Amino acid sequence: MDHPEGGIVGYAVLWCILDQGELANLAILPRLRGMGLGTRLMARAIEVARERGVETMYLEVRESNAHALELYRRFGFSQVGLRTGYYDHPKENARILMAKL
Repeated sequence: MDHPEGGIVGYAVLWCILDQGELANLAILPRLRGMGLGTRLMARAIEVARERGVETMYLEVRESNAHALELYRRFGFSQVGLRTGYYDHPKENARILMAKL
């Protein structure tokens, strides 16, 4: 995702394998968060996944990342698992989320 002033302001990494997809990463520059860019980027990632035949999409997110959890909930993701102590710096659990596309 480009910014009118130039440069990259966010990105998403999506893996598509047959009918399953995994959102490996989605990030927006901290100073530009809260402007709807994450929503636009997530919508585009789902659009690409659907174009590639993905029916079920997974992702992992830090338990403390309330903003990301709310974003994913709005796109139909729900928790299907938990990875205890998955993240470092700080040590934290990861929620495993899934959505049917």
